Amino acid sequence: MNNWSFQIALAIICLWTVSLWNCLHIQIDTLQPLGLLGVVAWQTWLYTGLFITAHDAMHGSIHPSPPIDRAIGQLCLWLYAGFDYALLATKHHLHHQYPASDRDPDFHNGTATNFWSWYAHFVCEHFSWPQAINVVLMLGVYASICYGTVGHDRHSLLWSITNPILFWAIPSLLSSLQLFYFGTFLPHREPPNGYLNPHRAQTIARSRWWSLMSCYHFGYHQEHHQSPHLPWWQLYR
Repeated sequence: MNNWSFQIALAIICLWTVSLWNCLHIQIDTLQPLGLLGVVAWQTWLYTGLFITAHDAMHGSIHPSPPIDRAIGQLCLWLYAGFDYALLATKHHLHHQYPASDRDPDFHNGTATNFWSWYAHFVCEHFSWPQAINVVLMLGVYASICYGTVGHDRHSLLWSITNPILFWAIPSLLSSLQLFYFGTFLPHREPPNGYLNPHRAQTIARSRWWSLMSCYHFGYHQEHHQSPHLPWWQLYR
């Protein structure tokens, strides 16, 4: 571990914060459809970065001090969707201990033909009623903050509620699909000739640029299971 991991983690958190703040003040009617899709895609990618940063914290890859490491992980998960860090860390370590098995909370009948049932299982394993309440409360806070900054007339109120939905709620949901598809479904589905290594994971070979944009190099999934202490930005090496 070196100072880069800590700096990159802070950069992702700051970039997400600045980007969301600016998005909450975008006038939706000034965006063309492609521009709107581009902003949503950008926010989705940043949300994925928050979760990947929290994931690295679970492996002690961000800071040599465990309390600081955990604090960064919890902050990222709270910003992401109000997740509880300790609960997700416990489940993630089970995933590494029993990959692609019935004791793996991320796994569900790993054939290539059941994407949506596996995704539903994945969401149910990581989403609870207390967290759902957190999400509703957070959305209310975001809407209230934006309402307070743009004014108090009825038109401004409607506009301020739309922005958090478009640039906070929807990207968070889309990033869960991104994380599941590139970080769980593709690497851990069972190959036609069966699993070939004890980690039951495979690398999805892509160009370095596509690897970064798709899921922060988590296509290098066999490498991650072999060396879980490596931060995401070193996996491609």
